[in-house]
Amino acid sequence: MCGRFTLTQSAQALADFFQIQEVPNLTAQYNIAPTQMVATVLYNPTDNKRQLQHLRWGLIPSWAKDPNIGAKLINARSETVAEKPSFRSAFKKRRCLVVADGFYEWQKQQSTKQPFYFRLGDGNPFAFAGLWEKWISPAQEEVISCTILTTTANELLQSIHDRMPVIIDPKDYDTWLNPEIQTAQKLQPLLSPYSAAAMTAYPVSKLVNSAKNNTPECIIATDEQNQLPNQLN
Repeated sequence: MCGRFTLTQSAQALADFFQIQEVPNLTAQYNIAPTQMVATVLYNPTDNKRQLQHLRWGLIPSWAKDPNIGAKLINARSETVAEKPSFRSAFKKRRCLVVADGFYEWQKQQSTKQPFYFRLGDGNPFAFAGLWEKWISPAQEEVISCTILTTTANELLQSIHDRMPVIIDPKDYDTWLNPEIQTAQKLQPLLSPYSAAAMTAYPVSKLVNSAKNNTPECIIATDEQNQLPNQLN
């Protein structure tokens, strides 16, 4: 699954990486949690360009009666996303990139859970595969929300968790964002586990256990004896 992640890159770096003309207004986030607003990249059909938009993390289906359902729909399994009522319409027509540069996962260790921080070995930003949806409240208030797709864990994550967020390869961004592409046959191949060789991980402080903590200390490495055996140097 994916329950916490980070976005600490500069706004200009993200605009360059994701080929967004307008430099977004962003501040570093070291502990992004469900129901918060997250930076996403969407396709704008008006000018055929990418745009950055902040969406609420936790997808609220258009037919939902209670918006609180979004807190339960922060992730969607990539294997079944094309069939699930909560996600199948968005999977066809409303896909997005959820912008990140790292994420957390917890390993069970005796009576406690140790958080680990995962990122790319080169330190670059990346994008989770996301879906978005528009929900209108009874008072006609509009909420645009999103979810992050997950897949089976790669070799780096397997000792921590059996699932990981789907990281989209940059060469596939246009395909994923294109609303004209709607068949699972073309989309499912993009949702495989990301290469473990391109990633690195290390244990971090339990500060990240509380979403109230949003400081650089959250991503500082702790006990070196607890390193994952196949992490990159």
